[in-house]
Amino acid sequence: MAEPYIEQVEYLDVLTKTGKKTGVSKPRGDVHRDGDYHKAVHVWIFAESTQELLLQKREDCKDSWPGLWDISSAGHISAGDSSLITAQRELQEELGVILPKDAFELIFVFLEECVTNNGKFINNEYSDVYLVTTLEPIPREAFTLQDTEVSDVKYISFGEYRSHLAEADPKYVPYDVNKQYGLLFDIITKRYRENNEARSLVLQKQLRRYAPVSLTAELTGLGDADKEALILLVRAAMIMDEIFYLQVWHSNPVLREWLKEHANVSQLDNLKWMYYVINKSPWSCLDENEAFLTTADSAVKLLPEATKPITGWKGVQYRAAFPMLKPSGANFYPPDMDKMEFKLWTTGLSLDKQKDATSFFTVIKRHSQVNWDNHIFDSTHLSEGSTHDLYSIPYSQEYHPFLTRVSDLLHKAGDLVSSPSLKRLLHSKADAFLSNDYYDSDIAWMELDSKLDVTIGPYETYEDSLFGYKATFEAFIGVRDEKATAQLKLFSDNLQVLEQNLPMDDTSKSKDIIAAPIRVVQLLFNAGDVKGPQTIAFNLPNDERIVKDRGTAMVILKNVSEAKFKQILNPIADACIAKEQHELVDFESFFTHTICHECCHGIGPHTITLPDGRKSTVRLELQDLHSALEEAKADIVGLWALNFLIKKHLLPTSLEKSMYVSFLAGCFRSVRFGLEEAHGKGQALQFNWLLEKEAFVFHPNETFSVNFDKVEEAVESLSRTILTIQAKGDKEGASLLLQKYCTMTKPLKVALQKLESIHVPVDIAPIFPVAKSLLE
Repeated sequence: MAEPYIEQVEYLDVLTKTGKKTGVSKPRGDVHRDGDYHKAVHVWIFAESTQELLLQKREDCKDSWPGLWDISSAGHISAGDSSLITAQRELQEELGVILPKDAFELIFVFLEECVTNNGKFINNEYSDVYLVTTLEPIPREAFTLQDTEVSDVKYISFGEYRSHLAEADPKYVPYDVNKQYGLLFDIITKRYRENNEARSLVLQKQLRRYAPVSLTAELTGLGDADKEALILLVRAAMIMDEIFYLQVWHSNPVLREWLKEHANVSQLDNLKWMYYVINKSPWSCLDENEAFLTTADSAVKLLPEATKPITGWKGVQYRAAFPMLKPSGANFYPPDMDKMEFKLWTTGLSLDKQKDATSFFTVIKRHSQVNWDNHIFDSTHLSEGSTHDLYSIPYSQEYHPFLTRVSDLLHKAGDLVSSPSLKRLLHSKADAFLSNDYYDSDIAWMELDSKLDVTIGPYETYEDSLFGYKATFEAFIGVRDEKATAQLKLFSDNLQVLEQNLPMDDTSKSKDIIAAPIRVVQLLFNAGDVKGPQTIAFNLPNDERIVKDRGTAMVILKNVSEAKFKQILNPIADACIAKEQHELVDFESFFTHTICHECCHGIGPHTITLPDGRKSTVRLELQDLHSALEEAKADIVGLWALNFLIKKHLLPTSLEKSMYVSFLAGCFRSVRFGLEEAHGKGQALQFNWLLEKEAFVFHPNETFSVNFDKVEEAVESLSRTILTIQAKGDKEGASLLLQKYCTMTKPLKVALQKLESIHVPVDIAPIFPVAKSLLE
């Protein structure tokens, strides 16, 4: 006897009115009866060649809008399911179209609040709206329509469809195109009807903000074997680029190859490629990460098996998608994962698994997405032993094909180099790439004492603006400036003295600060996470275990600093600094503060004790706010430290005024990076604080000066505020501080508009002739 059929009840997650999960789920019928807020997906298929949208006709048996033309595909997100998998599954179930995740572009979130069926069906629904862009319409016979859901499909001009909706045509499910859903049509219109000449002019203007600069270094101190190793190191560094492209967004590598391949098709295509090379993604670093490309500019991919086969038709050709809004989690987390889901997952993990989840060196993935990618279409299927959809995977596994190549190159270079400390670094780093344990290799990097200076690996966490946990790969290859390095021993020797005198509670001060080695380097090549504005120095490692046990080390890129001062800071001073203080802007002050900034990353709170007695770190407690506040701390405490060292007669009194005025000029340089970038955000905080405290003065002639009577106290008060927030792990305090001061105030706008009007570059675009000649 056959088993009786039992209909499965679909449960939906209940949301708050603002769209946040409540932790409660209910049957779908109850949700619509009670008017609970919940989530769904809308998927639109758009054909470029005909400028048409695909519509489906709803079956007559549907409980809402029966028999009307509607979205290409749509459906509720079941309790515990993810948005992207739901979008993929609905498209497969309703239309028989199977597409990978890179076909789906999230364009906006739509809130629908309506009542139908005489008040029996209340729909309070947040829908993630996805756009799938194909080159040609999919043939009607290629679809496999779901019997209980879809009775027919058709393509319609997006302009004609908009008119039907605007006129409330009764044959179409209503959407108010004069409100939020009008975005769909606005996006398509802008994307495909933009003037190419106007777009070229915009890209030219964006490119002009970067001054091309050749950075060279003398190789006279290197032997033949070291030069041979240098070639291998540059090749290894170039692989850091490959990994970084993937870390930014999953379709970023194919976008890069497409733009490069088509760079010579037209002037516009060449400009797109040139600006992409600077940003290493479709989002502009200097424009608050606003997209300068769209999915319409992206790579075309062919998927013959996306639908059932049709004679004479080769399959679906689609654009590899990316969102207009830069994903806060980059490609470190599933694109549809939010903080609440991550928190709920990690709360149920063991301590070791929690450390893996928040590690610098893991990627977070979904079992359901991996199963879907492997053509297992049951999204409820988890890997053996799993109880949650999320899981972590080490970098050594995620980026294995890249890291095995890098490891091999580093081992070969390590066999060639003459310096014992560099030999140790290269071999240990090669091993770390495959083991995912970077502790020993980071210690080796700190102890490096070699003419050839190498930094390579996963370090900075700026790209992870969701939590600030995940590190990006980068490389800096240079030649040490021995004379300049010897002159900087003063700073590393006095770190403990600076720590003990920091303007903060004594209980939060460390008693065992370790002198930080400082190396001055002439850069000859960089790669990986070096997009947009170029760094002039770095303080590493960021691993709190090493900071606690061994401190940090600093690398100062002198030729980068010199280029920025000449190309940018001097013109800024001419335009923005009051005439009587203009001569106080000098390279010595700029460079000395850069050194002190990096030193000050190594002092102040790192590992902290919370009010409840738990041990933690500033990074873990402040999460996405950590990077901006840490950059502000290093800057402002750096100024405080310079003043302290001058008073102790350890630095010349000639810096006493010039350091403040050079810092003021530098504020405008960094804020131009944008308030979405950690350095720009931190600089806006400092500038606005010092302006409020009357330490900076804005004059009627739109120039600025330093009030030497008030600047010392203002610097110390901001230093104390930031250090105290860090010591307490006070995320709320950090948020309030940044909200109040991290704004584009009128004086900042005036200065930035002036600099733009006279075409002062925002940053440099480095060219590396030495590395190029080595590879040739």
